[in-house]
Amino acid sequence: LMSQTYTVNDIHTCYETDNTTYFFTSNPSVICVLLHVFLGALSVVTICGNLLVIISVSYFKQLHTPTNYLILSLAVADLLVGIIVFPFSMAFTVTSCWYHERLFCKVRGSFDITLSTASILHLCCISIDRYYAVCQPLAYTSKVNGRVSGIMILMSWAVAALIGISIIIAGFNQGKCEESCLIDALISTIFACIFSFYIPVLIMLSIYLNIFLVAQRQAIHIQNTTGLNTKSGATVSKMERKATKTLAIVLGVFILCWTPYFLCITFQPLTYDVTPIAVIETLNWLTLSNSMLNPFIYAFFYTWFRSAFRMIISGKLFRGDFTNSKLL
Repeated sequence: LMSQTYTVNDIHTCYETDNTTYFFTSNPSVICVLLHVFLGALSVVTICGNLLVIISVSYFKQLHTPTNYLILSLAVADLLVGIIVFPFSMAFTVTSCWYHERLFCKVRGSFDITLSTASILHLCCISIDRYYAVCQPLAYTSKVNGRVSGIMILMSWAVAALIGISIIIAGFNQGKCEESCLIDALISTIFACIFSFYIPVLIMLSIYLNIFLVAQRQAIHIQNTTGLNTKSGATVSKMERKATKTLAIVLGVFILCWTPYFLCITFQPLTYDVTPIAVIETLNWLTLSNSMLNPFIYAFFYTWFRSAFRMIISGKLFRGDFTNSKLL
């Protein structure tokens, strides 16, 4: 149906078709070359940025905290996007997979869904961590520690992997169904969007709203009291609020990058208008670019991440043991 809807030039700037097969062009245009150079650079920046986060949290003992362990695991998911999903998406675009349901396309889709689900589940765990840190600071160390953080990480990856595997199985079984395929695909797509994106995002937004309200009350309380202990408490409270603000921005960037894509795939089956190829491809790469942005957010807001990044990039770590260094 789609092959009749689009002309050859409409399909993709880097692909051509002979009405039976859909393949990468042997004579790529300047736009195609520039596009792949740009996407390749995007992949390199994503890999390098997340490697900096992973090395920083792993190497410096000051960064060994439950929150940073979750950030470390989130960086691993983003790193895998740069290493695996970016090359797959460059070789087998969204539109090319519409025409040929190859094994690579199923694997590409599985990694896409697994890593995006892992990212959003990690963000859910981080929002829970921030809730206890700001709203229940006295109970934070007992409620959220290294063991609890490890359990959160394992559960996030396990659920994400389970969803990714089930997508592959569903993809193989889809070819065996008949008239009910379209309805089944529509229902599964909508439910996947609801449970993989909309519900978790609503939960995180409600948690961060609650954190914001509590932080505001704490700030008013601190302003109305005096004393040395209050100053110490104000410093801690300020640090926690700054960490919460930074991670809320990470969540906001995630929502901005992913919402257009999920809205598109949710409402596309309900409309008769075919979404242009350029729009689909742009939204797909917008989602993947989220994996590149997170390290820059950490570097911009966290002074200790900036210090760690500078030490790593300068090669200072090779000239001695700096694991106990005080990152300012």
